[in-house]
Amino acid sequence: MDGIIIINKPQWFTSFDVIAKLRKQLKTKKVGHTGTLDPMATGVLVVCIGKATPLVNILTSEDKVYRTTIKLGIETDTADLTGRITRYIKEDKIFESNDLNLKTLENQTKNVKYISDIAMINYNNNNVFSNEIKFDLDNNKIIDVIKGFIGKQDQIPPLYSSIKIDGKKLYEYARKGENVEIPSRKIEIYDIKDICYDGNNELSYTVHCSKGTYIRSLNEDIAKKLGLIGTTMHLERIKTGKFSIENAICINDVDESKIIPIEKLFDKKIVLEDSQEKMLLNGIEIESENENGIYNLYIGEKYYGLGEVKDKKLKRYIIL
Repeated sequence: MDGIIIINKPQWFTSFDVIAKLRKQLKTKKVGHTGTLDPMATGVLVVCIGKATPLVNILTSEDKVYRTTIKLGIETDTADLTGRITRYIKEDKIFESNDLNLKTLENQTKNVKYISDIAMINYNNNNVFSNEIKFDLDNNKIIDVIKGFIGKQDQIPPLYSSIKIDGKKLYEYARKGENVEIPSRKIEIYDIKDICYDGNNELSYTVHCSKGTYIRSLNEDIAKKLGLIGTTMHLERIKTGKFSIENAICINDVDESKIIPIEKLFDKKIVLEDSQEKMLLNGIEIESENENGIYNLYIGEKYYGLGEVKDKKLKRYIIL
């Protein structure tokens, strides 16, 4: 059981929920995922099993493709529908949540157990706030604004995220109401396409981006550039590196037969001499003329695992 499984993460599962379930199903503790998805988000979650777990760091660095929808006319503290409403649009004006009698909402959320319920409550309340409004947005302006985000840029992550500041996760500061300065991060948006505005208050698009990009923050920034406010109401990761949603499986369908072997994950290979076997197994660097990267390693027809070439030196990475 050494390889990866491409999971289609269900909504309202955390990434750790997926790992915990797979550990039980596969009866192994050696399971790790390659990039956290928010509980509200769905889609591709690449999971490493057994001796493939060291690949987590490599696969996490792959670029991603998402399909997302912005709910215009509402803003929340989490930048998606699982948070508390902070601002909303009504009668063409932006109001702070303090300006709204939120007793009904407070009563609704007081004993809520699941964040999915909070999301539905916020969605329904947003319908009350803004469904009467049809934002008069020109399609050409929408395209120009969204396409304007393509390229390298600095992005400030949302407060509700797992990024650590001084050894503490940002969402821990948020839950305690503590102020913290959030440093920006370098990201890159490679492409944005399939832009669709429903003529009311939902705006969708597909984005290809670098690792570390927060779509929730991007959606807020897009809404702001349009002169509005908005929050994420739908988020699906449809690709991580070369692994796409078409190849993803339901978590309930997982068994050993669904594991993609390590040998199938990388295209490049190096065939070593019999005399180099001992050096490989002992972790001794071997001279190599290959370019930097990860390679499948063979001696004759026998597969040994993965090696990494760096600065003309080959060293074992995963040995099976």
